[in-house]
Amino acid sequence: MQNDATWHVDLGIKEDGSDTGANAALRLPDSTELKAHGHAKRHPGDPVQNRVGEELAAARALNDLARQLLRKAAHEIEEATHVPAHPHP
Repeated sequence: MQNDATWHVDLGIKEDGSDTGANAALRLPDSTELKAHGHAKRHPGDPVQNRVGEELAAARALNDLARQLLRKAAHEIEEATHVPAHPHP
């Protein structure tokens, strides 16, 4: 049986001076909502490169989201098998 799915991640980025924050949100087909945050701070001696701060903050938020999704999957495996699960990232 083939099961195709499309998931959408909402990713918002906000800059405030040398600080950049990113918020990521994912709603799963089972109605679970996962939310994550990432942060980047430019060192005062670094050149202004807004895109780099955005990329770092977004990557950190998405990395947090991925870890949450792995934990959720592990929990569901454990509920079904009654055996500890440790899915690899």
